[in-house]
Amino acid sequence: MKIDLTDTTSSKINKALVQGRRAIGTPAVGMVLTLVIVTDEENAYDSLKAANDASREHPSRTLVVIKRAARSPRDRTTSRLDAEVRVGVEAGTGETVVLRLYGEVIDHAQSVVLPLLLPDAPVVVWWPVNAPLDPAKDPLGALAQRRVTDTYAAEDPIAELTARAAAYHPGDTDLSWTRITPWRSMLAAALDQIACKVQSVQVDGEEFNPSCELLAMWLADRLDVPVKRALSPGPGLTGVRMETDCGPIVLDRADGSLATLHIEGQPNRAVALKRRETAELIAEELRRLDPDDTYASALRYGVERLGEPAAPVTETAPDKGAAPEQDADQAAGEKKAPAKKAAAKKAAAK
Repeated sequence: MKIDLTDTTSSKINKALVQGRRAIGTPAVGMVLTLVIVTDEENAYDSLKAANDASREHPSRTLVVIKRAARSPRDRTTSRLDAEVRVGVEAGTGETVVLRLYGEVIDHAQSVVLPLLLPDAPVVVWWPVNAPLDPAKDPLGALAQRRVTDTYAAEDPIAELTARAAAYHPGDTDLSWTRITPWRSMLAAALDQIACKVQSVQVDGEEFNPSCELLAMWLADRLDVPVKRALSPGPGLTGVRMETDCGPIVLDRADGSLATLHIEGQPNRAVALKRRETAELIAEELRRLDPDDTYASALRYGVERLGEPAAPVTETAPDKGAAPEQDADQAAGEKKAPAKKAAAKKAAAK
């Protein structure tokens, strides 16, 4: 069922949602969260389709916020809110409200969205494109427990990663990070099978793909070894090679679908590592609403540090029970002892 509202208000939209639920015979609200999608008209269809597919796993109220640019100065001063309310089959397993904002109301989107949030339910905000530099300080992002961006859609993905690291707040996440979950799981499982020390790593992938940098930063942060980022024709991530003192470990995916895992002394194994659709990525992010500390640690490692040699480990003298300050005082006392003895002998001679 679809209900179109022109020049409307949040109150009228809420009434339309109740009317739609009654019309299809489901007056109860059985949704577990509110998903707010902030996008433009060009990307609204694909984003909404992905959200509807994900709602089969996470029934939710989806609010699509589309900020329409006015063509003339007069239109920019005229505020208007149009809405399209969808319930039933057209909204997946939840409810969908498409909000089109015109004029001055564009700068106050949070005032429109706030009355439409499900009470006592988590809020997730997703920017498929044109995400703010600091999502947590964005008026819509401030309403959410989880803020999802996608650096792959940025004009300069690598610079975007640096900006995300500087502005990170608990609850921020990135679909470019979500894309490498199968890679991280497979590499961790491969390292669990051997008792060797990793010496260096190389990550191969296409240019301008931030998932490659995020995987490289995660490996460098966790293994504390130099990690080199190398370019390949793609698609996406194509391979990871870890040099160990027992031989190389190679995870290679040349076709974007099936990968081969090679561990020295073991037969090669085929691994399913297909490139996932956006709906699968969103569904994975909605499974957990707590801060992702692993993502934060990898992001803060820094792209500029990739390829640098690991910091040398300095050997410390065995602890003999004395603090460094005590050792220094003791050394100073030993230097003063001969001087005190000489002064005592001189006084005795007099």
